[in-house]
Amino acid sequence: MKLLLNVLLLAIACAASPGFAQGFPDKSVRLIVPFPPGGGTDGFARILGAKLTEIWGQQVIIDNRGGAQGNIGTALGARAAPDGYTLTLAHQGALTINPHLYSKPGYDTLRDFAGVSRGTDMAFILVVHPSLPVKTMKDLALLAKQNPGKLTFASTSSGPQMAGELFRLTTGTDMLHIPYKGGGPATIDLLAGHVAIMFANPTATVPHVKSGKLRALGVMGPKRNEALPDVPTAIEAGYPDLGNVIEWYGVVVPAATPREIIARLNASVVQAINSPTCSSVLLRSVRLP
Repeated sequence: MKLLLNVLLLAIACAASPGFAQGFPDKSVRLIVPFPPGGGTDGFARILGAKLTEIWGQQVIIDNRGGAQGNIGTALGARAAPDGYTLTLAHQGALTINPHLYSKPGYDTLRDFAGVSRGTDMAFILVVHPSLPVKTMKDLALLAKQNPGKLTFASTSSGPQMAGELFRLTTGTDMLHIPYKGGGPATIDLLAGHVAIMFANPTATVPHVKSGKLRALGVMGPKRNEALPDVPTAIEAGYPDLGNVIEWYGVVVPAATPREIIARLNASVVQAINSPTCSSVLLRSVRLP
């Protein structure tokens, strides 16, 4: 019995040693994305996952688990084994807004997760279907006032929903909110004209704006989006209260994950984000202190 105990203690010590972390990962890694394919979160995850696969020589499997504004996938990540082999895409809405909207989101942001790295942040862009007779944010506000409750705005998570509500409060207008499970389904319906307006992640909508299939009215950040230099900021358009509506992504793991594994993951994610192939899309990363 004593011999068995000594063996178990030795195994635990080895698992917690730096050498254990250096050998990580030795099998495929799952990256849970708490939204459906086709949106900004999915694009971020697939670009990051491809680069991590290259760095590690192990496959990173993207696992889309959409629903409940990111709660379903995020809760699944909170319950995963704390061994570093299940990562969760950290979404600003799911981790910082949803806990205040849902009495039981299925996780506690501060208790259940450990941060691995920040990934990217970007300001929402107000886009509309080109059939809508507006060219500016003020045009949209006027049209909404003339048609109370008739204009529809899509949301893909709690962040865009809050942006839409903030627009309504700021402009004193009434628009109908249509929730979607993610950016992919919402963008499809916006392109088809089933909904008229969306506060969108640039990743999902900029290509459609450039092709003329959508019209961008404003950037909800302090500076213009480099991909759409002719689109003014909300501040420039006369709506300073909408001038800092930012969405960010990152990577988290269960809180009990060993520190050595988190440090290994952080180094790899930062390396991936800062690589030339990723840097144009994944805008900013930070190292652990």
